Parts: sequence; C-alpha cells; structure tokens
Amino acid sequence: MPIYEYRCESCQERFEALVYASTVVACPECGSKTVEKQFSTFAVGGTSLSGPGADCDVARGGG
Repeated sequence: MPIYEYRCESCQERFEALVYASTVVACPECGSKTVEKQFSTFAVGGTSLSGPGADCDVARGGG
C-alpha cells in the first residue's frame, strides 16, 4: 500500500495518506474529497566510495 502526498483544494491542508486501490481520499482537516496528489520528495542516504576515507571499512558498510 503506497503512501501519497495530497493537498486539499478547499482548505489547502497538506497531508499523506495510505492508499489502497479503491480508497477515496478525504482531507483529515475539513473532510473534503477534492484533493490533489502532489509530487513526493524523498531523502537518499548512503556513502560515497570516493573521496576522503573511501578506503576505510565504514565507507563500505563495515563497522
């Protein structure tokens, strides 16, 4: 079940919702079903294997 971000067109509230195939999304603030799906932003974490310290075990996930 994917999580989507929405913006309510009535009250401008931004929220996230777990969405099943037949789910009708409603604003948790005002209850309006007039919502717009937003582009999600996400964070990417990780380490680079180049640059300072690239030859240490921590950069390769060791500890």
